[in-house]
Parts: sequence; structure tokens; C-alpha cells
Amino acid sequence: MSTVTQTILAEPTPARPFVPKRPPLLAVGVMIWLGSEFMFFSGLFAAFFTIRAHAIVWPPAGTKLDVVQAGVFTVVLLASSPTMQMAVWKEERGDRSRAKKWIVVSLILGALFVANQGYEWVTLTTRPSTNAYGSLFFIMTGLHGLHVILGLVAMVFLLGRMKGPAGDPGELSVFQAVSYYWHFVDIVWIGLFSCLFLLK
Repeated sequence: MSTVTQTILAEPTPARPFVPKRPPLLAVGVMIWLGSEFMFFSGLFAAFFTIRAHAIVWPPAGTKLDVVQAGVFTVVLLASSPTMQMAVWKEERGDRSRAKKWIVVSLILGALFVANQGYEWVTLTTRPSTNAYGSLFFIMTGLHGLHVILGLVAMVFLLGRMKGPAGDPGELSVFQAVSYYWHFVDIVWIGLFSCLFLLK
């Protein structure tokens, strides 16, 4: 073995510098934005409990709520959260076709929830001008419904982005960002449903 070869073998291989794996900037931005949305809905809940604390009867007499129907569609909306997460898991594993199918399922479930909410708005005897409960009901469910619709629009754009046979490097980040938002919307509805339909 030559001297040059021995020298090369004797030299240690330089270690690669440790580079921490950073979360995608899009995901970080969405999390920060959701923090502001959390504060926004916290203000609505604070207003709700402040008004309720001064009411003798809650909800006011004459308020007719279909708790069973609302509960069924609450389950429908909450079911869309694990289906959305399934889409993310399939995307992470490169199974884009199944990821698309799970997004479509989530989209349908979310659309059914919005349709039921529209039906409630039309059939509810209490109106925004009837009493404080009516105002809170329409404001809180309306703002939440708007957030649900925005989530559905995001899913449609996500499906449009996945038309090609192969994904781009940023596709997974968009998947994760949409899923974070959708899980947030579902969690907020749990609080709204409990306050508006179950709290007596």
C-alpha cells in the first residue's frame, strides 16, 4: 500500500454539520394566524357568558332548538377531522390518489354541516332581533359557518393543485396547513354547540 493511500485512510471523515429540521414557514404562519383566531372566538365566548350571567332564563322562553339534529350534524363535522388527517397521512406516504379521496370525503361532510346550518337559520323561530340569545346565535354560528366555508374553499383549491400526476415540493406543507385550520374549526364548534344548544 502506498504512502499516499495510507494517509488518505488515516484521515477521519469530516462529520456533517447538524442542521435542525425546521417546520415549514407556511405551517408556522397558519399556527400564528390560528392563535389570533382563537383570541377572536374567545372574545365571542366571553360576550356569551357575560350576557348569559345576567339572564334569569336561558335560553329565553319561546326558543325552540332541535338539539338532536344539531347533534347529528355536529358528529358529521367532527367526523371530517379524522378524514382530513387521513388525507395528510396518505400525502406524507406519497399516496396522492387516496389523499384526494379523503379530501373529497372531508369536503362532503363539511358541506353537509353548512347545509344544515343554513336550514337552521331559515327555520329557527328566534331571529337576531328577538332577544340577546338570537343575536348571539346568529353571530356565533354565522362567523363559524364562514370559517367552515373558507375551509371548504381551501380544500377545493387543494384538489385543484393536485391535478397533476406528481406533486410539487410545497404540496405537503399546504396539506398540513389546511388540516391545521380544519381541526381548529372543528374544535371551535364543540364549544359553540355546547354553549348554544346544551347550556341551560
